[in-house]
Amino acid sequence: MTPRIRLAATAALAAACATNPATGRRQLSLISENREIQMGREYDPQIAASMGLDPDTALQRYVHELGTRLAARSERPSLPWTFRVVDDPVVNAFALPGGFIYVTRGILAHFNSEAELAAVLGHEIGHVTARHSASQLSRQQLAQVGLALGSIVSSDVERFSGLAGAALGVLFLKHSRDDEREADDLGLRYMRRADYDAREMPDVFTMLERVSAAQPGGRAPEWLATHPNPENRRARITQQIAALPPESLGRRVNRDAYLRRIDGLVFGDNPRDGFFRGAEFLHPELRFRLRFPDGWATQNQRQAVVAVSPGKDGMVQVSLATQPSAEAAARAFFDQAGVTGGVPTRESINGLRAVSASFSAAAVDGELRGVAAFVEHGGRVFQLFALAVDWGKHGAAAERAVRSFAVLTERAALDVQPWRIAVVNADDAATLEEFARRRPPPAPVSVATLALINQMEPGARLTAGTRLKWVVGQPRP
Repeated sequence: MTPRIRLAATAALAAACATNPATGRRQLSLISENREIQMGREYDPQIAASMGLDPDTALQRYVHELGTRLAARSERPSLPWTFRVVDDPVVNAFALPGGFIYVTRGILAHFNSEAELAAVLGHEIGHVTARHSASQLSRQQLAQVGLALGSIVSSDVERFSGLAGAALGVLFLKHSRDDEREADDLGLRYMRRADYDAREMPDVFTMLERVSAAQPGGRAPEWLATHPNPENRRARITQQIAALPPESLGRRVNRDAYLRRIDGLVFGDNPRDGFFRGAEFLHPELRFRLRFPDGWATQNQRQAVVAVSPGKDGMVQVSLATQPSAEAAARAFFDQAGVTGGVPTRESINGLRAVSASFSAAAVDGELRGVAAFVEHGGRVFQLFALAVDWGKHGAAAERAVRSFAVLTERAALDVQPWRIAVVNADDAATLEEFARRRPPPAPVSVATLALINQMEPGARLTAGTRLKWVVGQPRP
């Protein structure tokens, strides 16, 4: 680099650094505020389409109004702040640049008060006001590094299937521990400004740690996947709160009001959106069933159901086509550049009208081979793909999965309903375990799960009149 070029680059970097009003520190930003807002507006519909929004409009309005009250007290009140509830059972919350913030219904089920929700919304507002995502993207642009989206499939298979998206890439940028500490501090600031009791915030960290410990194999909840846990997080915030004047801690907790808001909230996976029974997938709304290969990792996404081989070199995917017929969907697929296939053939798959053919597609390390089938059912066209880097290894099992697509006729599966949160009162003094044993009908989840969502231990003693979150519903067929 010549001295002149080096001077120009230094000047450009200096111009790109500015003092952040929320943090008070100098910060690299190659992304303007207008571009931040544009990114949020571009990606928000993609998030809604790929993850889904909770259909409860009253709940959506409640979370949005609470979030906007907090954001109005931040250092960037003029952003087009938008707060949404994602129809997802995982415990998570996240933010896009420009003020687009999301909480899952899964995390709502684990809060015990409005003040706890305010703590998490404040934390996510802090990521936006501190421009953490914008700063990360700026650093990536500076280093000319593209977004890398973590996936359950190989890069070749992922690229071909089209499951990765720019919005999800921005959404799942992983924050640093320093970013998390900064967002915690800002969340505490915004809680207090809105008069929420800051002493509720440490309980959120305890809940997240308990959810993490309850995950199979010690797997972290989604929140911790993108929000790495700083050391002694609860202790650090508790220490900060203890140093504050008592009159500045805020008064609002709103436990009963919050519980009324989430009474009836869907809990866990919603089987109306499809559910797994072992390797079999059943969808009561779309009235189909499909059996994936044994031992493959499965995932029910909003726009597709996917199974991936243990080596991440094979995949089966089912989704809805946009074309009106199987023939039209087949033409659209096989006319794509880079896809080479045989002549699509009309056939019947378990009594359903279908068109299918084998195909191959160029990949980075060679060639993908597979089978595509387009099946007409219930006035829709389903597109099913089986593909693999090593077709000889996975082809037979993957193609069997495609050809297992059939009409769902099992009455219990067609009628299945989601579990829901019900707010109940303890009728007398008893432990949570005792209350669960004698309350009819039995909850469809374990006492440990009931304890987790109520932020208590299974042996905790209840007093008469204690309000609890319960789970009601029938066992899955």
